[in-house]
Amino acid sequence: MRQIRVPVFVVGAGPAGLTTAALLAKYGVEVLAITRYPGTAHSPRAHITNQRTVEVFRDLGIEDRVRALATSNELMGNNVWATSFAGKEIARLETWGTGVKRKADYEAASPSQMCNAPQHLLEPVILTAAREYGARFLFNTELVSMTQTDDAVHSKVVDRLTGEEFEIVSDYAVGADGAQSVVAKQLGFEYEGEMGLGCAVNCWLEVDLEKYTAHRPGVLYWMCQPGSDYWVGSGTWINVRPWNEWVLLFMYNPKDGEPDLSEEAVIARARATIGDPDIPIRVKAVSRWTINRMFAQTMVKGRVAIAGDAAHRHPPANGLGSNTSVQDGFNLAWKLAMIVKGQASPALLQTYSDERQPVAQGVVNRAIKSVAGMLPIAQALGFQEGQSAADGWASLDELFAGSEAGKRRRKTLAEAIDLQNYQFNCHGVELGQRYASSAVVADGAVFPEPTRDPELYYHPTTTPGACLPHAWIQRDDQLVSTLDLVGQGAFTVLTGPGGEAWSEAAQRVGDEFGVTVNAVSIAHGTGTFDAYGQWAAQREMEDDGCVLVRPDRFVAYRSTSLAADPLAELRRALSAILGRSPRTDDRAKLDAAGVSA
Repeated sequence: MRQIRVPVFVVGAGPAGLTTAALLAKYGVEVLAITRYPGTAHSPRAHITNQRTVEVFRDLGIEDRVRALATSNELMGNNVWATSFAGKEIARLETWGTGVKRKADYEAASPSQMCNAPQHLLEPVILTAAREYGARFLFNTELVSMTQTDDAVHSKVVDRLTGEEFEIVSDYAVGADGAQSVVAKQLGFEYEGEMGLGCAVNCWLEVDLEKYTAHRPGVLYWMCQPGSDYWVGSGTWINVRPWNEWVLLFMYNPKDGEPDLSEEAVIARARATIGDPDIPIRVKAVSRWTINRMFAQTMVKGRVAIAGDAAHRHPPANGLGSNTSVQDGFNLAWKLAMIVKGQASPALLQTYSDERQPVAQGVVNRAIKSVAGMLPIAQALGFQEGQSAADGWASLDELFAGSEAGKRRRKTLAEAIDLQNYQFNCHGVELGQRYASSAVVADGAVFPEPTRDPELYYHPTTTPGACLPHAWIQRDDQLVSTLDLVGQGAFTVLTGPGGEAWSEAAQRVGDEFGVTVNAVSIAHGTGTFDAYGQWAAQREMEDDGCVLVRPDRFVAYRSTSLAADPLAELRRALSAILGRSPRTDDRAKLDAAGVSA
């Protein structure tokens, strides 16, 4: 049997697998990824792309490419509830940070804008970047079995076109092979939660709705008609490309039988929720899916990690699915790279699970809570499953009437719409992940108490375990983000006036551990200047303090002022993060040169 040997083997080429492979290749690691499918995603699927994910693409060097294919944040602004596109509008909510009350929060938090990047357009961009960095991919290739020993991972795969079976032997493997993960089953990953909580259908359509949407641009349009109390109403329209390409999502109860998914039935359903019986519609694809609430108890077993839908499955509420998957890859890739290169102990891999598993669990629970939070809208409208059309329309008439009952119900509806901010302006959930593991060196400080709702609002901090806050910095003749000063597969020390000893120590400790530790002094006269004072307002330390930032832009260590021995402090921090001591030969050279330990 033919055998391929590779340091890292990735199973799956969705958002998690592609991102992991692309970053590993960028970091100089040989990586091979396979997928049983002939290509990348063939339908829109996930689409909401939040700021933290766009920041990952920024690090990968493809932010501009993603922005070119995506619908911009400016066109994502409205969530609309209506009886149909042509019918009565019921309510509207400003979403995804576009409203006056939230726009400044989103702009202050990140150099990157949220966008709407449908999965079938996004995945080829990540794939192209991965190949440019040197990653290898085998399509039409299916995993048959996977086992691991103390020394390697052995994977039997089959070429689905030729039938040839061959073996891939790798130092480490990543299971990013979706909700039916073969990797997870083969390695015995255990889960909590439930599958099949609801049944849904996606209908991918070409239909020109510009006259109904251009004056109220948005990503989601919720059509609410009598006889349905589902959280998606009678059908939710998801914009793929403004304003002529859409996904119509609707739910059904299998106890009532399977829905008619013929082209004629799909077009009839679409026209009913558009409110135009004659509008031309082309059906591109129709697919079924189920609502799940499931997360892995651990995301690492030995030499194998799982990521994306293989590790967490939840409804599309909050738009967190592909975002969490891409961010899994950003956390995992630098750790695998340093392990494979011998720069870190294999124990560093466990920190991936320690950090990302709680995030996955939180994301799943938030999405399920958001689904439940949609029901009050149907209740406020007075729509119930199985009611007559006459009763439903009468209930809607009362809602808009000048009666006392109408007044009460409009207040109830306003409260139900306001609750949707926890799904569509949930900035703290989108950006506020915090890690606790041996790859984070606690400094004794606790995370600051939030001054606003921590789910709705992001609270930047340099406390170890948080993502580095964004601030605009003048670097030579251009403005860059603090996030642009770090990442790129390397550790970075950020300091300021009087912190020169940290910068000197960074280079020395990098030499000792055989890793890149960049140093940036944000100070007058250095070419990197805190022109607006934004960094000083967020850094939570003195000028001569420092933060050590990991390759994934999370703060690993902080000293609020100049330490007595910066080299010893950074050496202690890197020893804890990498799980090993400095290289003895490098240490001996430093000692011989008279460098203090």
